Amino acid sequence: MTGTDSDGDDSLPVVAVVLAGGTGSRLYPASRSDRPKQFLSLAADGDGESEGGSLLERTVERARDVADEVVVVTRESYREGVAERVGEATVLVEPAGRDTGPALLYATHRVSTEYDDCVVLALPSDHLVGEGFAPAVRRGTAVAAREDRLVTFGVEPTRAETGYGYIEPADGAVEGGEREAWAPVRSFHEKPDPATAAAYVEAGHYWNAGLFAWRPTVFFDAVESSPLASLAAALRSETTAEEVTEAFESTDPVSVDNAVFETADDVAVVPVSFPWDDVGSWDAFERVLDADGDGNVTDGDVALRTIDAADNVVVAEDAHVSLVGVSDLAVVAWDDRVLVVPKSRAQDVKSLVRSLEERGEF
Repeated sequence: MTGTDSDGDDSLPVVAVVLAGGTGSRLYPASRSDRPKQFLSLAADGDGESEGGSLLERTVERARDVADEVVVVTRESYREGVAERVGEATVLVEPAGRDTGPALLYATHRVSTEYDDCVVLALPSDHLVGEGFAPAVRRGTAVAAREDRLVTFGVEPTRAETGYGYIEPADGAVEGGEREAWAPVRSFHEKPDPATAAAYVEAGHYWNAGLFAWRPTVFFDAVESSPLASLAAALRSETTAEEVTEAFESTDPVSVDNAVFETADDVAVVPVSFPWDDVGSWDAFERVLDADGDGNVTDGDVALRTIDAADNVVVAEDAHVSLVGVSDLAVVAWDDRVLVVPKSRAQDVKSLVRSLEERGEF
């Protein structure tokens, strides 16, 4: 059953909170400790958006189509880089990096001090999104404004993907066409194995894209019974900046999904069908870029020459790359670093980065 009616006000101002504090370590070596994924101009031709600009810049541009104000939440070391790229947005530095749960709680608290009431729209800064974003998101923010529910946006799957979490609606798939179509969420599911992913798609589940909307009062109520409760109390008690930082540092890292959405009673899923990909690892690029006749895809300033090489992903910053007799590889050349990894093991780059961090080489 879909929900469409409420006595709420769907004309509330919308404040987009763009999360830009992560590194995107699986995209090493393009992504480094001082150059996070969201600062990179990747796949500019493959997402249906205007060419050029970093992932962060493109996200803020999208956000401005649907929001009255844009706030970018980031870490202190990225502050200048964010300001250089999106100086027109408000830059908010989180007191300590503790994943998306504390970051969004902090941002929601700060936004709530500026508005009597509003809708917070939470957006990752490093995803690829195609046409149809604005009308779909406006539909979701209207649901958040009118209903006393947290809202998650569920992307309609195009394949049985094992790299994404899934959202199970309470009453099966939601019929489209209604301005405010939504369904209660029955459950969130972690990244599945291939057979389970296929079953989820067949059952009408949605991809969890990490896109959310809520009114601050609804979010604060949900936080009261979450692992973020003590941090919320510290923020509300008008403590000093030092005390807030201490409260952050004593909070375990936790995503907003795990901390709030998976345990909240009243969560709505709003289905969306715009092209979307989190391009979280190098193998994702074959999904979002056009391939040559041998199935090879390239991104960046790269000249590729091949002999008997097929189905490879090659990304470089001003490099001439030759491949002979190889297939199903990701080859990345950036700065003075080169990465070669089978596409099937692209997720393992994160483990490599951990070892590089331990050596002080990331």
